[in-house]
Amino acid sequence: MAIITRFAPSPTGPLHLGHAYSAILAHDMARAAGGAFLLRMEDTDLDRCLPEYEVGIVEDLTWLGLTWDGPIHHQSAKIAAYNARLEPLAMRGLIYPCSCTRSDIRAALAAPQEGVAHSVYPGTCRGRSMHLRQPGDALRLDLAAAFQALPAGVTFAETSPAHAEMHRVDPEIAMATIGDVVLSRKGEGIVAYFLASAFDDADQGINHIIRGEDLFDFTPIQVILQHLFGLPTPIYHHHRLIRDDQGKRLAKRDDARALAKYRAEGATPDDVRRMAFTPQA
Repeated sequence: MAIITRFAPSPTGPLHLGHAYSAILAHDMARAAGGAFLLRMEDTDLDRCLPEYEVGIVEDLTWLGLTWDGPIHHQSAKIAAYNARLEPLAMRGLIYPCSCTRSDIRAALAAPQEGVAHSVYPGTCRGRSMHLRQPGDALRLDLAAAFQALPAGVTFAETSPAHAEMHRVDPEIAMATIGDVVLSRKGEGIVAYFLASAFDDADQGINHIIRGEDLFDFTPIQVILQHLFGLPTPIYHHHRLIRDDQGKRLAKRDDARALAKYRAEGATPDDVRRMAFTPQA
C-alpha cells in the first residue's frame, strides 16, 4: 500500500521550525515510499485564517523544496457539506443541540493545544431533542450513545517510537477525558477541526497521518467518528515536538523560530532541516 499523507496547517500565522519538521517528515516519508503528499488548508476559522498567511505557508514550503500532489484543498469551501453529513448521526440519536455559552463552544471547536486543559462537558444539554434546536445552538456528540452504537474493540495503529503499537479506544477513559465534544455550530458556519479532518482524510484517500504528539490524546475522537461514519482509519504517526529553550512547544507567535525569519537571515533549506532534525537535549 502506497503511503498517502498530508500536511494540514491552519493559515492563522507564519510557519515555524516545528511546522517545518512535521511537513518535511510527512513529505519525505511519502516520497521515499513512492506515495503521495497532499497540502490541505484547515481554514474553517474564518475570523483568524487570512490569505496572507496562506501565501506565506506556500512560499515557505516551496523554499524548503517540498512539492505536493494535486491542488491545495481548502476546508472553508466545504463547511456546508461537513454539516450536511451530520444528518445520519442525528437520525440515529447520536448528537444533540447545545445552547451553552458561545465562548465555551468556540473554544471547544478549536484544535487542542499542548498545556491547555480540555474541559470535559458536564452534559448540561444532553438529552435535548434535535427538534428543540435553536438558531446558534451547537451540535454535540453523545459519546456514551456513540459507544453503544460502535463495535467492541475500536482500535488504531501507531508507528511513532513513543507510541508504536495497536491502541484500543477505551470507552471509560474517552468519556472521562474527552466527553461530548462539539461537532459544529451551524448558525456561525463553523465546524470542529477533527470532524472536518475525518471527512477529508477519507475523501482524499489519506492512509497515513503524520503530526505532532500533542494531538495523540485526541486521536480516539477521530477514530470514533471514522467508525460512526463508516470511514477507514488511517495509520497514525505522532512525532516529537520542536521546543524552545524553556521546553515549551513552539507556537505561531514565536517569531524567532519563524521560517520567514530564518530565510531573511540567510539560512538555507538544509540549515532548517539540520536544526529541525537534530535531537534536542
